[in-house]
Amino acid sequence: MPAFHEILFPLDIALRSAGGPERRTDIVGFGSGREARNARWAHSRRRYDAGYGVKTLQALQAVVAFFEERRGQLHGFRWRDRLDHSSAAPGAPVSPLDQGIGIGDGARATFQLVKTYGAGFAPYAREIVKPVAGNVRVAVAGVELAGTAFSCDTTTGVVTFLAGHIPPAGAAITAGFLFDVPVRFDTDYLEVDLSAFAAGAIPKIPLLEIRV
Repeated sequence: MPAFHEILFPLDIALRSAGGPERRTDIVGFGSGREARNARWAHSRRRYDAGYGVKTLQALQAVVAFFEERRGQLHGFRWRDRLDHSSAAPGAPVSPLDQGIGIGDGARATFQLVKTYGAGFAPYAREIVKPVAGNVRVAVAGVELAGTAFSCDTTTGVVTFLAGHIPPAGAAITAGFLFDVPVRFDTDYLEVDLSAFAAGAIPKIPLLEIRV
C-alpha cells in the first residue's frame, strides 16, 4: 500500500537541484485578440529535478538506494526546496510573527500552518503540511507562546493549543517555521549511463509534489 515515508531526500543533493511551482491554466483566444483564461488548479504543484545536484558517484549511489527504498513512484518522502523552505522573508530568520494562520474564537484549538504569497491583488495561501520538527514558533496577539502551550504535528502541519492556552476571540494567531515539500519520484525508471556521467552528463531524476 502506498505510504509516506517521513524521511528527507539527501540534503546535499537537494540544495543543488532545480525546480519550482507549476500551475495549469486554460487559455482561449478570440478573433478580436482578447483571451479568456481559467485556472484549472486551485493550488500550484512543484516539480524538481534532483539530477542537477548529483556531482559524484557516491551521490548517485545514494540516490539509487533512496529510489529503491521508496519503490520508485510508490512512496512519498520529504524534499527541501532551497528557494522556498521558510516562513520568513528571504534572508530573514524565522519569527513567530511571520505568517497569519487564523483568528481565535475562544473555543477553537487547532489551526493549519499556511504560508501566504503576495499581498496586494490576489494573495495565495499555501497549506504547509510538513514543517520541520523543532522549528515551529507560535504567537497569539503578537506574544510568542512557550512550547508547552501548543503542539505541532510535523506530519500534517496542524497546530494544537493545549488546555488553558486556547486563543481568545479576535486574537490574531501567527507562526514561523521551516518546512519541507511532500514529493514522490516521477518515474519508475532511473536511467544511469556511467560513461556519460563520467563525462559530465547530468542524470534526469524527476520529482513531483504530492497531496498527503
